[in-house]
Amino acid sequence: MLDLRLTRAARPAVQLRRLLVAAASAGTGFLLLSCLGYALKRPEAAGSGALRLAWCVVPVAATVYLALAVARTDPGTRPRPGLSAIGLGPARLMAVSALVTALSTTLGSLVALSLFLHLRGDLTGLPFDGAAASFLAAGKSLPLAATLTLLAVVPVVATVAVALALRPRDPRPVTRPQRRYLPFVRQAGGPTAGGPTAGGPAAIGRTGEVEAAGGGGAAGEGTPAAAAPAGVIDPRFTSPSLTDKADDDKGPGDTPAGLPWAVALVAAGLTAQAYAGRTPPTPAFTFTTVPTGAGLFLLGWLLTAVGLVLAAPGLTHLCGRLLQCARPGALRLLAGRGLMAEATRIGRPLGILCAVTAAGYAVTTLYDSPGRPFGPLSALGALVVAGCAFATLLTVAVETRQGRAETTDALLRLGAPATVLRGAAALRAVALLAFFAPLTLAIAALAAFPLTR
Repeated sequence: MLDLRLTRAARPAVQLRRLLVAAASAGTGFLLLSCLGYALKRPEAAGSGALRLAWCVVPVAATVYLALAVARTDPGTRPRPGLSAIGLGPARLMAVSALVTALSTTLGSLVALSLFLHLRGDLTGLPFDGAAASFLAAGKSLPLAATLTLLAVVPVVATVAVALALRPRDPRPVTRPQRRYLPFVRQAGGPTAGGPTAGGPAAIGRTGEVEAAGGGGAAGEGTPAAAAPAGVIDPRFTSPSLTDKADDDKGPGDTPAGLPWAVALVAAGLTAQAYAGRTPPTPAFTFTTVPTGAGLFLLGWLLTAVGLVLAAPGLTHLCGRLLQCARPGALRLLAGRGLMAEATRIGRPLGILCAVTAAGYAVTTLYDSPGRPFGPLSALGALVVAGCAFATLLTVAVETRQGRAETTDALLRLGAPATVLRGAAALRAVALLAFFAPLTLAIAALAAFPLTR
């Protein structure tokens, strides 16, 4: 009952995000059921039906990513002090998040089933004068097992993804072994190759000499120091701990890794598409027919999309640096430092949105001919993917705002005007738009250029 109250007592904005997940699940479920209807209508075209089902992987992934982002921003399932005393520990809150995700996606799947049956005419007759009967297999009985399996894809995958992403983790830092500068550095307390043991008189004398040279402690006067346990490296001959380095270097100055590899992937993808454009595939490439020569096109698109997603955090960090150059004021400094600190969190969904935009431009160029109209199912798939990408970016922006709530409150207590904070947020949005919009359009034009030759 407490779990149900946490779910029902959420604010309207949280309920709206859950409804977005349900709507995305409904669209994806309808696409999966449409593939089933196509297979029932044309059993001889098994290859085309399998290809339609394979294209549904993209909206399924977009829906699961949106559900994961919404689960992360749910304030009702966030660990807070005192909840463990009433039985709502981290594991229980993770289960609540997974349950809410399962309910939202299941609601969307039920809506998709109702709409599919209505358009088939199984409920109240054929609507729209039977316009949808051609691709929904009206008049044919639906196999129950296949229908339930397709409808369960999105709820099961989304629930498992949320449970794995929000599972309780050990808060203790991971201890990593220390590395030595040279391979022949002697370990304290252990035997040396061809010499006396580290705990012997010679080793104790050398230890006293080293500490005397350092000029500190009672051992500085020649008193032998306590030998370290066997197998432990003498800290005087080791570099600082990797964990300490990571803690000291944390902050907005850290550049996200992977930018060179991302640029290489984008270049490789564009090169593959340009090379494939030398010999246009025949027959024409569509969503239902992929000719033999179109494999290089698909590989190029995939490499370009992955490269954009990987490059977006580094480019966001660079955008924050550019905002702070040339004697920045308080507004530019706040906006730039905010972008640098949130580069990884904002960059990934921003890169996905850029990849979806570039792919949409290429698909629009591909279908820009009277012989290849853009059908209703293709439009629905594009709407689901683009809507999920945009909604995920907005959801991550909400999560980022929640993460810096303490910093914002501290600035307000110090006397910072609220207009400055709102101006910094607007400046961040304008800077990202001005930086990524031309880049996305350029990559989209280059990706679609082989299709227009």
